[in-house]
Amino acid sequence: MPSSAARRPGRTTTATAALLLLSALAYTAWVLEVVLSTGLDPVQAYVSELAAEDQPLGGLFRATDLVAGLAVLAAAVTALWRLERRPWAVAGWWSLALFGAATAVDSRLPLSCTPTADPECAARETAGLVPATHTAHAVSSSLAMVGAIGAVTLLTVAARRYGWWPPLARYGPWLVGAELAATAWSLAAIAAFEAGHGTWTMGAGQRSQILLIAVWLGVLARSVAGGGADGRREVTR
Repeated sequence: MPSSAARRPGRTTTATAALLLLSALAYTAWVLEVVLSTGLDPVQAYVSELAAEDQPLGGLFRATDLVAGLAVLAAAVTALWRLERRPWAVAGWWSLALFGAATAVDSRLPLSCTPTADPECAARETAGLVPATHTAHAVSSSLAMVGAIGAVTLLTVAARRYGWWPPLARYGPWLVGAELAATAWSLAAIAAFEAGHGTWTMGAGQRSQILLIAVWLGVLARSVAGGGADGRREVTR
């Protein structure tokens, strides 16, 4: 039977919350473009272009993406290992693990150039003359977004269905709706760009999408760290 100690924030929930918070901060490193000169238009450019191999600050943004991915993955694995395993929660943590793993892999598969800012890069990409990492990057980015949307949705449902994590239960549905809208905007803009119809403020859409995920991670971190019925369970020895 779970003891009273199992219902109080302990080392596991503190570590999970800290990892989630770290991932949220690292995942918003792109805001540094406000004060750093990147040469890219944040309203139009892919966020991934900040980490391109030909960018002077590419190494910095690849490193922060790697930290974000590994921190999310570690948080999800820790939660799956030590927190209460109910269907919606388990599915949500696995989705979060996919998001973290794919983001970490994504950071190791940077674009070689910046197609929205460099017409020659865009032409080479259209002609299939860019490195295979461009295609691999698109796959890993897609997997990361599928994992993120799955986690945002499933863990929010778990919070409301099981009476866990009051902050997430309260604000999660609004964040889910906003995230889905931002994702639709981003996908439409990417499709337009690939069809040669301009960027449709693709950069703004992607940045909104990523910012909402980071905000959700922060809310989840606060929820996990808080007291109350939050899905923790005692681990028998």
